[in-house]
Amino acid sequence: MNVEQLLSHYGYMAIFIGSILEGETILTLAGFFVHKGYLLFLPSILCAAGGGMLGDQLCFFLGRYYGTRLIQHFPKLDPMVRKTDRLLCKHSSLIIVGVRFMYGLRIAGPIAIGMSKVPFRRFILLNLLGAMIWATIIVSFGYVFGQSAQWLFTQFEQYTEIALVVALLIAAVVLAVYLYIKHRHSKQD
Repeated sequence: MNVEQLLSHYGYMAIFIGSILEGETILTLAGFFVHKGYLLFLPSILCAAGGGMLGDQLCFFLGRYYGTRLIQHFPKLDPMVRKTDRLLCKHSSLIIVGVRFMYGLRIAGPIAIGMSKVPFRRFILLNLLGAMIWATIIVSFGYVFGQSAQWLFTQFEQYTEIALVVALLIAAVVLAVYLYIKHRHSKQD
């Protein structure tokens, strides 16, 4: 099986599974593969949104039914849950839609929302909206990145041999410095 066949058989499943938790890297790659023609744009977004939504729904239910116990077992979650709680008091709809964009709150945010009084139906609708926006933005970023990378590769194709030699020289220098430092430290001991 070549890369094209692997992506066409398992690409959408990989996007879905990768999006359940921190999925930005997977989605950026998905956008790149959409640009290369291995995947389609809309199915990639739908799989990403579905996975992202499922992950947040699971965290919401964890918070709703096991929130206090989770915080006792994972005390590092407590400040993130408190931060999300403060934000929820002021802008609950905006927070539910945008929590997946907030660094450090991707998992703790839906748990905190689950611990709050936000009704399940409201969360699911706003979570769907947020997941669609998130998936569209990140996959599109990967697509644009793919266009830029392809342009760069075509512009610098004539320099690939030189770049390879330079990279090998840099690697050799780094290795030599590492070995020298290691040798000096072993003499001092």
